[in-house]
Amino acid sequence: MPEAPPRLLAGFDAGQTHTTCRLAVLDATGTWRVLSEGQGSGVSHLAAAGGDSRFAAALQSSLRAALAAAPLDANTPLAAAGIGASGIDARSALQQQGTALAAQSLQLSPERAVVVGDERTALAGAFSGGAGILVISGTGCIAAGSDGQGKIQRCGGWGWLLDGAGSAMDLGRDGLALSVQMADGRMADTPLRTALWQALGADSAQAVKAAVVAPDFGAAGFARLAPVLDQLALGGERHAQAVIARSAEALAVMAESVARQLQLSAPAVCGVGGALLHLQALQQAFCTALRQRLPQARLQDPAGDACSGALSLAAAALMQR
Repeated sequence: MPEAPPRLLAGFDAGQTHTTCRLAVLDATGTWRVLSEGQGSGVSHLAAAGGDSRFAAALQSSLRAALAAAPLDANTPLAAAGIGASGIDARSALQQQGTALAAQSLQLSPERAVVVGDERTALAGAFSGGAGILVISGTGCIAAGSDGQGKIQRCGGWGWLLDGAGSAMDLGRDGLALSVQMADGRMADTPLRTALWQALGADSAQAVKAAVVAPDFGAAGFARLAPVLDQLALGGERHAQAVIARSAEALAVMAESVARQLQLSAPAVCGVGGALLHLQALQQAFCTALRQRLPQARLQDPAGDACSGALSLAAAALMQR
């Protein structure tokens, strides 16, 4: 009997800066073996201008890169895909739109193109389908949890214009807000203003204002200043420490809310995302705030990442057929 052709899975982590595609081969037992990864272009919110074309381009470009690196026949068809992208709420019109776009872009049936919010793929990867709470702090922030029995709860993640507390964007914006208050005399001047203005390339409050209203600044522009604020906090600058403490508290409150709604009294908690992983002062403050809010919580490293979670969704879709 000839061997069955490999069933190729793709797991996508679609971010604003870039999209990662991880390819794996699924065997008859439902176990997959990772083959390769590729990077492609980033996405924007599907409802934004050009969001649909950016979404399709991100999937196709990252898949091409992953296929080029995989030890496979170039004509091996994709069997199923899992995609995590921000702003995709369960059972929403955007989820339907994203599913249709993914199916068309990847030449799959809609049943084999699973499109969900990126917090869900990250959650699935972090706890391998078990119970736990994932707190993500990057340019934006969100928390999501699972009771391990199929119930999932999210908190936050409503976009930087409405709900950025706990994110790198929030740190940068709040720091700059303090800097202009120092510039016009409402607060005493400190090294915070000088450090942030140097990072921004500004020499006046007017230059700061001009920079932040530029069309390409947005959330990412504020987020790029977060490491400066974090270093100031580590150095003892009290205003930076206060900003860090507020964001850490906001993250802990989100975790507490998810735990309460899922009735998890002693949850496993993973903190991920660029801000929580790389900003030392924020990480330390979050640990302190979480102990106060959820004394029984257990901080741990994630079992896997968002691409792992996306692959698990793709495998489930394929095994159900």
